[in-house]
Amino acid sequence: MSGPLGGFVEGFLGELAELGYSPRSYEWQLRLLRHLSEWLAAQGLATGDLITEVVGRFLAERRRAGAKMRSERALAPLLGYLRRVGVAPDPLPATPESPAEVLAAGFVHYSLVERGLDARTVAGYVGQVGPFLAVFPSPDQWQGLTARQVSAFVTQRAVGRCGASIKAEANALRALLRWMWLERSTSAPMAEAVGSFAADRGTRPPQALSTTEVAALRAAVTERADHLRNEAMVALMLRLGLRAGEVAALRLEDIDWQSGLLRVRGKGSHLDALPLPVDVGEALAAYVMEGRPPAAGSCQVFLRSPAPHTGLSVPAVSLMVSAALLRGGVTGSGAAHRLRHTAACGVLAAGGGLIEAGQLLRHTRVGSTAIYAKADLPALRGLARPWPTMEEGQ
Repeated sequence: MSGPLGGFVEGFLGELAELGYSPRSYEWQLRLLRHLSEWLAAQGLATGDLITEVVGRFLAERRRAGAKMRSERALAPLLGYLRRVGVAPDPLPATPESPAEVLAAGFVHYSLVERGLDARTVAGYVGQVGPFLAVFPSPDQWQGLTARQVSAFVTQRAVGRCGASIKAEANALRALLRWMWLERSTSAPMAEAVGSFAADRGTRPPQALSTTEVAALRAAVTERADHLRNEAMVALMLRLGLRAGEVAALRLEDIDWQSGLLRVRGKGSHLDALPLPVDVGEALAAYVMEGRPPAAGSCQVFLRSPAPHTGLSVPAVSLMVSAALLRGGVTGSGAAHRLRHTAACGVLAAGGGLIEAGQLLRHTRVGSTAIYAKADLPALRGLARPWPTMEEGQ
């Protein structure tokens, strides 16, 4: 193989094997490597020149020639390998240019580093405050910002939207304005001008699964080829109340087999040690020993079944639960979170109280667990007044 990539064939093949690619995929990836190597040689370029613009030129030529594997996704395994071994440069992050972009970048850094918020939460915050920064994009506007302007903006944004949506945007804007005052980007504190918004959570109790629905879910999971992985994930959510994000973030070193403990990365970068029930431990052990792809490079516990064997994303965990419930004939929204509701309601059904349910769910505030008071029907019956009879009404 000619060109600057000729010496990386063996290492690249080893990486493809580790990621679980098939021999057929080897062939396509080696063709792509050969074409890229020959193209670099023809352009007088080396592996160190594989910056984003050069990669874009190579792919553009392949598209014009009608070649297969001509997208950035097709080139991702090869570029990932070359970057990991240090011969190709990592893509440069986008540099913020406008004042609003610089402000947003500072807000992201503060939220991640200083407050320790989850990256997904911060990304949601940035998206929520985008409309505000579009209306007030300059430092002069921030310094002259008044409470009346903030209130008017929030009120206008609330028109025609549901309470939960505007409440989420208001929370993000409040966080941004607090940080802007901390940085003296505003001349006065403006967070309180956002106001409070009530989101109607309804009167229905938490949508826990019934015993029949849990059995249908487990049966639907067992039907699939990757059932060992999915059974372990479902066990974690049903028995320990883990969120989909916490299941996806679980790493091999988080399982202490000797002590029977599980370390969970929760909201706000909290680390919690939970006792590992026997049935959950057995499901995890079965997957790790028999179902997890061998020689996988990722330290995440749960991996993709098809190649590449990388860690599952949060949406993938949620989609697995949704699909299994659908196959089991269980309808309803918020599929993955319903398993968490089921775990909490199971505590109440077994005679535990809200405090025990909150401990299982690792809530930091008692108010977060209060919603489960609606599910404790035996306790609520003691509070209900008797319905008047006809004689009493007379």
